[in-house]
Amino acid sequence: MSYSELQNGSDIRGIAMENETGAVNLTDKAACDIAAAFVKWMKEKLHRDNVRIAIGRDSRLTGESLLNAAAKGVSTEGSKAYDLGLASTPAMFMTTVLGDDPFDGSIMITASHLPWYRNGMKFFISRGGLEKDEIKEITAIADSLASEGREAKQTSSPEKVSFMDTYTEYLRNKIITGAGRGDKPLSGLHIVVDAGNGAGGFFVKDVLQKLGADTAGSQFLDPDGHFPNHIPNPENKEAAEAIKDATMNSNADLGIIFDTDVDRAGAVLPGGKTLTRNDLIAALATIALNSNPGTTIVTDSVTSDGLAQFIASKGGVHKRFKRGYRNVIDEAIRLNSSGIDSQLAIETSGHGAFKENYFLDDGAYLMVKLLIEMGKGNNISSLIEGLKEPAESVELRFHVGEVSDLQANGDRILKYLEDNAGSVEGWTIEKENYEGVRVNCDASHGNGWLLLRKSLHEPIMPLNIESDSKGGALLIAKALYKLIENEKTLDLTPIREFCKE
Repeated sequence: MSYSELQNGSDIRGIAMENETGAVNLTDKAACDIAAAFVKWMKEKLHRDNVRIAIGRDSRLTGESLLNAAAKGVSTEGSKAYDLGLASTPAMFMTTVLGDDPFDGSIMITASHLPWYRNGMKFFISRGGLEKDEIKEITAIADSLASEGREAKQTSSPEKVSFMDTYTEYLRNKIITGAGRGDKPLSGLHIVVDAGNGAGGFFVKDVLQKLGADTAGSQFLDPDGHFPNHIPNPENKEAAEAIKDATMNSNADLGIIFDTDVDRAGAVLPGGKTLTRNDLIAALATIALNSNPGTTIVTDSVTSDGLAQFIASKGGVHKRFKRGYRNVIDEAIRLNSSGIDSQLAIETSGHGAFKENYFLDDGAYLMVKLLIEMGKGNNISSLIEGLKEPAESVELRFHVGEVSDLQANGDRILKYLEDNAGSVEGWTIEKENYEGVRVNCDASHGNGWLLLRKSLHEPIMPLNIESDSKGGALLIAKALYKLIENEKTLDLTPIREFCKE
């Protein structure tokens, strides 16, 4: 197997434990070879013979073994590995920029919210996470190392280092400075956290409690790679209900939920209103615009028209870009480099990054921004006043059958929709669009929009529909189905079933 098969965009991901879905492919040897390749890649980029690499992990069952294997790969290349133990993904980036002697690079062993039997690797240097093309270079180097049949030799054991204290102090200082109310700005506030048995439990003891918050009612803080209570994913329905219940049962002022490695987050207001997707983006956009009037907010492609109107009403510019957290972050960075101010890049999944925080997608930092407002005495719900919610929102996923070229087939389908959407009464193609085909549907023919696109990583074409009228999504779906019902490469069962409702 080529290690390129483990590449998942800008990450490495694979099956790390035996299970019914497939054979193990992210082995200790794979982690060793890929980490060694990362070191070789870094030496070439830095023009240095030695680099210092920090390695951390989330709570997954295979995390410790893969961390040790990666450390062995680093050592084999003659460099020093440092074992940071249980950590968050954002903290692992911060190892390259914080402290008296930042590391040259870091590796995080995580597969985010994926099932317990999977794991992965994320790579950071001081400018941020590695890009897709850079991961491709590293897997090619790893393939070369494997083909040489070289035996890995650990010349030194990884040195255990504590870094989370440095990272959490950074977060606390942001809240203290931002709130401007002394060293206990959260005193009198009741805040509960659901860490989903991932790596986010630190936020309770090392951030909230030290700033004076009451955290009674927080749950699932202990790391457990079986994830016994619910999937650690703010978008998961069971997880969302769990933090909603915890917030309301505790009469808390705010509920916070993290994914496994804390690069995503969501929140719950006292009455049970969730801050995820458009709501979370709106709240954070308001904060960004209050400090930086007129800034551009970059989001992914499936945000609602109501959000675009909300950002405009706050004096901001909304750029709806492509799905994928790296895409929105990279676009915000590009805008800034071209002279256009963009303070926030955020995806509906909960990946969000502020310019002021190295454009790092850090779920804990997103919550820090909300906590600063609470520390000032502001009501979080006021941040989203005026946000128009769609009456209906639907996502359908069409599996693609066996085709010779998945991307070309997707392009053909999208071209067909683009060429024929105008034949449907009341439909027009969105002119400013960066992904898939987005169609606007007038008030008499659905009162909303649809977006059909290619999946980033799977043989799937997702369809998103939103309508500002009850029953509008069904009107849009029926018209689309009539247009594409003869497409043989897509399993159209989801839209057929939806149209029967």
